[in-house]
Amino acid sequence: MKTVLIEHLARVEGHGGITVELEDHTVSKVHFEVFEGARLLESLVRGKRYDEVAPILSRICSICSIAHSLTSLKATENAFGIRISSQTELLRELLYLGESIQSHALHLFFLAIPDYLDSPSAVALAAENPDAVRLGLRLKKLGNLIQGAIGGRAIHPVNCVPGGFGTVPNVDQLIELRGALTEAMHDCGAVIELMASLPAAEFCHDDTVYAALFASGPDTYYAGDEVIVASDGERCTVRAADYRNLTNEKSVLHSHAKHCSFHGRPFMVGSLARLTVNPQRLTGRLAEAMKRLQLKFPAANPMDNNKAQAVELVGDIERAGEIVEHLLRDGVQDERPAAVPVRAGTGTAITEAPRGLLVHSYTYDAGGRVTAADVITPTALNAASMEQRFRRVAEQYEGNEDAVLEKRLGMVARAYDPCISCSVHLVRTR
Repeated sequence: MKTVLIEHLARVEGHGGITVELEDHTVSKVHFEVFEGARLLESLVRGKRYDEVAPILSRICSICSIAHSLTSLKATENAFGIRISSQTELLRELLYLGESIQSHALHLFFLAIPDYLDSPSAVALAAENPDAVRLGLRLKKLGNLIQGAIGGRAIHPVNCVPGGFGTVPNVDQLIELRGALTEAMHDCGAVIELMASLPAAEFCHDDTVYAALFASGPDTYYAGDEVIVASDGERCTVRAADYRNLTNEKSVLHSHAKHCSFHGRPFMVGSLARLTVNPQRLTGRLAEAMKRLQLKFPAANPMDNNKAQAVELVGDIERAGEIVEHLLRDGVQDERPAAVPVRAGTGTAITEAPRGLLVHSYTYDAGGRVTAADVITPTALNAASMEQRFRRVAEQYEGNEDAVLEKRLGMVARAYDPCISCSVHLVRTR
């Protein structure tokens, strides 16, 4: 028996590894091992007041702090029956787009692209291809600029409150955003051309189940409460309140992260899932980008998630520009947050973090304090799917070089863009 072991996955957030055991070229065992400890933040918010929850839970992740903050607020508002204004909805969408832009830029240019170009890191890549790294830095700066203008700062927003925002952006901030977004539209072509120039990564193919939030309008990250699970031409709908029918979390002995499945099958969340579930998005520049990248649906290669992120990056910049133009044209009202009618109740929210579906669910008592909380992150939802893809990589590899197999396993892991630290939450024992 031969063991191929990646003790520490590089260029991902958190600590995890992969173990593959082969007997006479037959794959006998594949484990995606997550070593992180439980975050216990769900326990930390128990007993906390409703307005304390989002600031605490945004600390789950610095890269996705906007997603956690806004999903938390959405769940709390659902519990109390709060209706936010159309302006708040638009500003939250813009804020979410800022996070997605910076996250996709970070992933593509600093974590994924070095794989394709046989570069050990973005630092090494900068010496060989400085223009590509500068492009990534410009786009990440753009995302941070949007987050700072709307959320109060680029990481762990302070301006997002139940019912709305503490303050709204002024005209000067919006004009600055418009200028930055206009410049970024010129960078979109360079992003797609760079991605199209990368070597093919055709070493893992498998039928895949995808799960993503259904987007009935232009907002593909924050709005909506129905998840579509798509597979083999079939589509099933799961409402946010019934999220446990989708997640079905179970503990596994080899990992601190639980595994999820839908009707017994692992599923993939993230950019590729969002485009699969919402093909109506793929018009204009997005359709051109998809054609240039030869991205087709249904996609059977998890590496295509990198291409999907590039397509989304173009769409996010375009949509952010539309929102800013709308706000400048119609003006921003200096409105107060909606009133919070505190009451006992349960609220659940599902949004699309850059890496995929994110669930927050809380139960409040009559005084507006949390009695129970549940947070399920994209990486936790992807864990079983990732492990399945690692098995396919090993099964479809016909060579004998461990280093080649290790590289391919790592590339698939980074294509999923896992936030491993976020994937472990409280396990109750009875």
